[in-house]
Amino acid sequence: MTASPAPDYTAMLQVAIDQARLGLSEGGIPIGAAIYNTRGELISAGHNRRIQQDDPSIHGETDAFRRAGRQASYRDLIMVTTLAPCWYCSGLVRQFGFRTVVVGESQNFHGGIDWLRECGIEVIDLNSAECITMLADYIRTNPAVWNEDIGVPPGPSV
Repeated sequence: MTASPAPDYTAMLQVAIDQARLGLSEGGIPIGAAIYNTRGELISAGHNRRIQQDDPSIHGETDAFRRAGRQASYRDLIMVTTLAPCWYCSGLVRQFGFRTVVVGESQNFHGGIDWLRECGIEVIDLNSAECITMLADYIRTNPAVWNEDIGVPPGPSV
């Protein structure tokens, strides 16, 4: 019996990047996600549509999760996202038992990846220059929208 080859995480991330670029072209925040099985087959993909849909719950990960439909189990699925998942999306990963998360980058936002690791979830950070630049450019151009996305209140802190 031969071992199955390791998944091509870079190719998986490219689907999430394509989703992020789609979101950006729609006027939204450039964060994309995709869900794969352990054989590397795409189950679903999605992107942050908070702005487009006026719905604060549609993050890249939640969009991909919803588009995956009901699954008997998520344990053998891989969540791939262009950015380290926020606490909300980290909770989704933990709640539904994903065991692997592939992150495009965690420099612009570190999110809940340390907590996911503490929970025994494998987090693979690809440190993608493309992901880092795409989101950094967006944050620089749209700081108020970005702060809203990560839950930072507007105005001076008290």
